[in-house]
Amino acid sequence: MTKSPNIRSLTAQAVEQVVEKGQSLSNVLPALQQKVPEKDKALLQELSFGVLRTLSQLEWFIGKLMARPMTGKQRTLHYLIMVGLYQLLYTRIPPHAALAETVEGAVVLKRPQLKGLINGVLREFQRQQEALLNEFAQHDSRFLHPSWLVKRLRTAYPAQWEEIVEANNQRPPMWLRVNRQHHSRDAWLALLEESGITGFPHSDYPDAVRLETPVSVHTLPGFEQGWVTVQDASAQGCIPLLDPQDGEDILDLCAAPGGKTTHILEAAPHANVMAVDIDEQRLSRVYENLKRLGMTATVKQGDGRYPQQWCENKQFDRILLDAPCSATGVIRRHPDIKWLRRDRDISELAALQSQILDAIWPLLKPGGTLLYATCSVLPEENTQQVAAFLKRTPDAQLTLTGTPDSPGIQNLPASTEGDGFFYAKLLKKA
Repeated sequence: MTKSPNIRSLTAQAVEQVVEKGQSLSNVLPALQQKVPEKDKALLQELSFGVLRTLSQLEWFIGKLMARPMTGKQRTLHYLIMVGLYQLLYTRIPPHAALAETVEGAVVLKRPQLKGLINGVLREFQRQQEALLNEFAQHDSRFLHPSWLVKRLRTAYPAQWEEIVEANNQRPPMWLRVNRQHHSRDAWLALLEESGITGFPHSDYPDAVRLETPVSVHTLPGFEQGWVTVQDASAQGCIPLLDPQDGEDILDLCAAPGGKTTHILEAAPHANVMAVDIDEQRLSRVYENLKRLGMTATVKQGDGRYPQQWCENKQFDRILLDAPCSATGVIRRHPDIKWLRRDRDISELAALQSQILDAIWPLLKPGGTLLYATCSVLPEENTQQVAAFLKRTPDAQLTLTGTPDSPGIQNLPASTEGDGFFYAKLLKKA
């Protein structure tokens, strides 16, 4: 029999690539999951996400338990110890199994001489666990966020910042979007119930369903037939505000992976939709989503700052700009964001958003609608961005979303609600 891959060593490699090499977990994980049997993919994902969610805590524990950190070629073993600590703290894996598999990971990583060290550190943690947890509860790292981000959240949301941080540290709920071209939401919910899965409708977004417990998409009624799509509730909030209509020319800019492109076509199946994204690799996901849902759109690779390179002098009735942003509203789905982002990124992203807004506004027909959206919770990218645009753009008018002094609608992440998300609806004066 072929020996099963060691999941703990693969997790350590995944975390190392994120933290040390700045790679996104969503890019790193799929390749590593190809190395393990189907039954182990979920565990690899859980451990990778979990270690990154609690990284600052695990780092603090190692600092307490070891005289000096592992460096150089031994660095992967540092993250292997984190994997061991995470299992002992946060999973139902029996401690003896967690220790045995983690220690075995040192052999797989070609450092068998460090088995005793890893075993010793993890056993020492078990002995000191209660005291260490009590001490950590008083430490600045207890928020499991980098200090620069905590500071920004405190400034922006003095009464709510702790709730935002707490929501970011939870596992996200699984939200679905029912394809209204096939079923009403209530009709599909009945099919879901028949299959033994419990779901709840969203009070504001007409296509959104939250599952009581996340499941494999292949257990969802009609997933392969395009009856339903995985998409967070807050992301679904874009389409009621955009209000696409059949026959209109609609631009979805920064469109990959295509969730909002297909939602536009579910709401207005006879609209002429152009989906544009700068990342050619991610555009493959747009094609995949269109194919599964049996839809057609014009898909182009292009930079929002230079629309003349891809728009062919076309003008649009509606534009959805899901602007590149810090993604600070979706940290619970992508915990690596906390450690990949830097404080200086925010001003750079705000400048990029401003450039794109100014570049694409001329593409909007008089009387047309532009919906500016981000998955950020930071005012520099949201209310402040839109307020500045309104001041410098005389033919732009805010509608349905806030006031000129405080433009937009800001969703914050919450346990049974959607992710952090921002929307501002702008009309072009005729």
